[in-house]
Parts: sequence; C-alpha cells; structure tokens
Amino acid sequence: MPAALSHVRAGAGKPVLLLHGLGGSWRSWTPIVNLLAAEREVIAVDLPGFGQTPPLPGKVSIAALADALTAFIAELGLVRVDVVGSSMGARLALELARRGVVGAAVALDPDGFSSGWQRRFAHISIRASRALARLLGPLMPLLTGNVVTRSLLFAQFSARPWDLSQALTLSAMRSFAAAGSFDPLLEELVGGPPPAAMTEPPRGPLVIGWGRQDRVCFPSQARRAQALFPHAKLVWFESCGHFPHWDVPQRTAQLILATTD
Repeated sequence: MPAALSHVRAGAGKPVLLLHGLGGSWRSWTPIVNLLAAEREVIAVDLPGFGQTPPLPGKVSIAALADALTAFIAELGLVRVDVVGSSMGARLALELARRGVVGAAVALDPDGFSSGWQRRFAHISIRASRALARLLGPLMPLLTGNVVTRSLLFAQFSARPWDLSQALTLSAMRSFAAAGSFDPLLEELVGGPPPAAMTEPPRGPLVIGWGRQDRVCFPSQARRAQALFPHAKLVWFESCGHFPHWDVPQRTAQLILATTD
C-alpha cells in the first residue's frame, strides 16, 4: 500500500509532508513548494483516489486514508515527520497528530467541523462545483485563462480568485473532476461525525490556520476545531479564503517554516 502513494520530493533538509484537500492533488501546493523547499525537504503526495494514486480497496474513509498515510510514513522511514494539510488534508493532519504519528502539524482550514446550515451548504455547493468541473471539462483551458470566468469559478475557494494563475486553476479543476474517491469522502466530511477529540498533548507544535473569508469551512467552525483539539494554536489569515497557500502563499510558508523549525 505505501508504494502506491504517488508523491514528489523537492529540496533538502528536515522533511515536511504535504496533504492536499478533497478533489485535489499534490499540484495544489505549487504556490508554496519552492518557498518551503528552500529550507526543507518537501514530500507532497497524491492521496488514495486522487491524482496519480489509485483508490484504496474496500471502504473509503478518513480513517482508511490515515491508515494508508501511517503506513507510507513508516515505509519511507519518516518517523515523526512534520505534516501540513489543507482542507480534507488538514483533517488528516489533525488525525495523524492525534494518533502521535507525526511531529509538528499545521492544519489549514480543516474539513469536518460544520453543522446545521453550513453542513448542508457545503454538501450542495461542493457537489455542484464538482458537477460543473466535469460538465465543462473541455472548456476549462479557455475558462481558466479568462480572468472573469476564472474568478467566477473560484469565488467560493479564494478571496482573490483573479490573482490565481491559469496553470494552478486548470490543474485544480481537472483533478477535481477526475477524483475517484471524491463522493464517499465528501459524504463523510459533511455528513459524518466530527473528528475524534485529541486528549493527549501532541508530539510537536500543533497549529490550526483559518482564512477569515473561507466560504467552504466557515470561520465560525474554528471554535469547534479548537474545542476538540485544545492543544492547538489558532492562527487567522486575513484577506484569505479556503486555501491560504493560494491567497497568501508567503505568509503560509512562513507559518509552516516557523512551526516546523
């Protein structure tokens, strides 16, 4: 199983493992890979059922993905590696920290803490975005190349979608449309129970970062995340949407480097 996790490596130094969000791939980290690789060895994976990694056999769940990552970390000899996750990857980073598998952990706008109307909104809007990505697939090079249509497509995910590059947004839409494990994980993220509470202190620094203008995982959810992970430090990103590494890459990289120092 560990060898089946497609991944890329860049840079040298203390390793840091990057975990993308639902429907993403390792390429979603491109805005900060070079910034991190200047001081760290970056290991960015395609999670099972996304990018170039095939889906897991059997039931697809957050727990199963966490098991696969735990095996991957052991296979590569990355004992207590520092980990950074975004969205669904952030929930996985929190789970790995809860299990004591990793060292420092940075969770950027983690999924899994919604309730009530926010849960229903997330389910409907994310599923609609997925359907749109699949329906308009042949037109995506044109749509992401135009600043107006790119802004409309990514308004839910970014506070400044017009500043995002075509390469990043085209890659994101293509991986979003093709993700094989998208549906069961979306159902668990927005319809399942919240993450298990962390009762023991983490093995390293634990930071939860949140965009003030997140329209996927609304900022009010940060209180619930802190209640379940009381050892975590909460950091806010101003003028930032669901993906801090897209909207404020320099500050995001600085936070990661400082936390994993």
